[in-house]
Amino acid sequence: MAPQATALRLIAVLVAVAVEAALPRAADAQAKFPERPVRVIVPFVAGGAADVTVRMVSEKLGAKLGQRFVVENMPGAGGIAAARATLAAPADGYTITLLTNGTAISVPLFKHLPFDPLRDFVPISSVGYFDCVLVTNAVSPYKSLADFLAAARARPGTLNIGTVNVGSTQNLSAELLKSLTGVNFVIIPFRTSPEAVVALMRNDVQMVVDFPSALREGLADHKLHPVAATGPVSAKTLGVPPVAEAGVPGYEARSWNALYAPAATPQADIDVLNAALREVLGDPELRLKAAALGIDTRAGSAAEMNARMREDIEKWSNLIARAKIPKQ
Repeated sequence: MAPQATALRLIAVLVAVAVEAALPRAADAQAKFPERPVRVIVPFVAGGAADVTVRMVSEKLGAKLGQRFVVENMPGAGGIAAARATLAAPADGYTITLLTNGTAISVPLFKHLPFDPLRDFVPISSVGYFDCVLVTNAVSPYKSLADFLAAARARPGTLNIGTVNVGSTQNLSAELLKSLTGVNFVIIPFRTSPEAVVALMRNDVQMVVDFPSALREGLADHKLHPVAATGPVSAKTLGVPPVAEAGVPGYEARSWNALYAPAATPQADIDVLNAALREVLGDPELRLKAAALGIDTRAGSAAEMNARMREDIEKWSNLIARAKIPKQ
């Protein structure tokens, strides 16, 4: 064999060996993520349903991936503080955050939202879905949503629905009911859920829209009577019809939360987290604990979450405009 051919063959063999040796190292490098603790920034106070759920999920993720997932609470209007902190960190998969249907509401609600959830973030996976419930005073004559709507039609402007802050999921759920039915009732915002419940007990308002976790005590002692739910999760949990099946076709006000990362985060890291979340969120023990909080844990794809975020931004933008809710 000619010296030149021998040399070329030797070079080819060395290249093949080098490539073969490099492939496992590349795979190992990818498989090592995460190599250190991951920050999970939550835009809510500690102790709420979202915070508790994220902590349960983070614990399971840590056990699955071999690194701690450290939850940091950064509450604030519109989730702005949490979003800023997440975007200020390197986009390396080690700082992620929770975005929610409330994020979609914030886009049209704030005059100057300092981040764009569609441009600045990439979804990792949904975490859970949950709904509000519509309740009346157990001793009131309104035993169903139909009862309340019939009375409101008969006496326009005299019945009241209590919610928390203007622009909240609860408040917009009531606004959506008003928009779709055309019924003239008054929506009264309160600073806190307990204040709304006290008003219901005093008959200052005739219905309250809130999350089951905020109404747990009143529901447990049967002082509050659930008449409908804004979506299927609470409907199933509480044994009441969804609003869409209780006389208001087309009504849906589902709430959700999902883990997101800064947009420049490597796709390989996103894939590792998504795969782990799919396993973790299907864990029967975790699902049972989350269900006690009124949350249906469920993983999803980036495409699904992108579509949900876009749909909700459009939906709530239209409602906020129709209801003439002032921008914050």
